Amino acid sequence: MLLGMKTQKIERLQAKLEAFLTDVVVPMGRKERRDHAEEYLRGLLMDGERKSIEPLADRLPDGNVQALQQFVNQSPWSSQKVRASLARKVEQEFVPEAYWLIDDVSFPKQGEHSVGVSRQYCGALGKTANCQVAVTLDLGTEESSTPLDWALYLPEKWMCPSGKPA
Repeated sequence: MLLGMKTQKIERLQAKLEAFLTDVVVPMGRKERRDHAEEYLRGLLMDGERKSIEPLADRLPDGNVQALQQFVNQSPWSSQKVRASLARKVEQEFVPEAYWLIDDVSFPKQGEHSVGVSRQYCGALGKTANCQVAVTLDLGTEESSTPLDWALYLPEKWMCPSGKPA
């Protein structure tokens, strides 16, 4: 289970979070998108099992379900440019003592309808279970690592909905 931060800790870190995001979210363009990115990130960092938009917005004092839904589903910003911006920011902090790591991360899921969910090995649980798996490229040091880029692994049943291999 993922544990988040308490609201008070998020509030104490808000200035640092905003400063960190200043450069990272520039490729998103409009100020409203950058503001919603910060709001969405705060929601992801907070305590709570469900990280979908509605429960996430309910946990935020300034949460707006409709605005966050639009930010996630309809904003025309390039995730590749934001990821590149994040990678540059992290690299500036870690280099020269950093190294590259390729890893996988699993996310246990209750249902089967989220993209990529399948009964497969779930490292987070240490057994076969319903989960999503992402492949990550991280920049690491002896003390920590930070994801720079990632991609959702799609099991064969998601690539071939008919159930027959391509």
